[in-house]
Amino acid sequence: QVQLVESGGGLVQPGGSLRLSCVASGRTFSGSAMGWFRQAPGKEREFVLSISSTGTKTGYADSVKGRFTISRDNAKNTLYLQMNSLKPEDTAMYYCAATSRRLNFTPFFGDYDYWGQGTQVTVSS
Repeated sequence: QVQLVESGGGLVQPGGSLRLSCVASGRTFSGSAMGWFRQAPGKEREFVLSISSTGTKTGYADSVKGRFTISRDNAKNTLYLQMNSLKPEDTAMYYCAATSRRLNFTPFFGDYDYWGQGTQVTVSS
């Protein structure tokens, strides 16, 4: 089992930045690819970014490429999401996810076994 707890969400103005964190406990964090997904009201949960178990490979959704960065610190069992140049359309609940079946990054919802409770990000002036 893996427990995931996100933090760092909040209200930010358009063009601003936020950094989300996800602390993992339970089974070996370094043996799992990780990802961030988001879900806006009335919409399906969508892939945002993913990172391999070693942190050397990443995958991004086109909508966030060049603005968001994913990273991980396996010594601290922590996953990060740095969000810059935020737009109102980035407003959503952001979820951290882990897969026990993939070492490389993956954008597919069904590949992930464990999910956090989410942290709300609101981009508004």
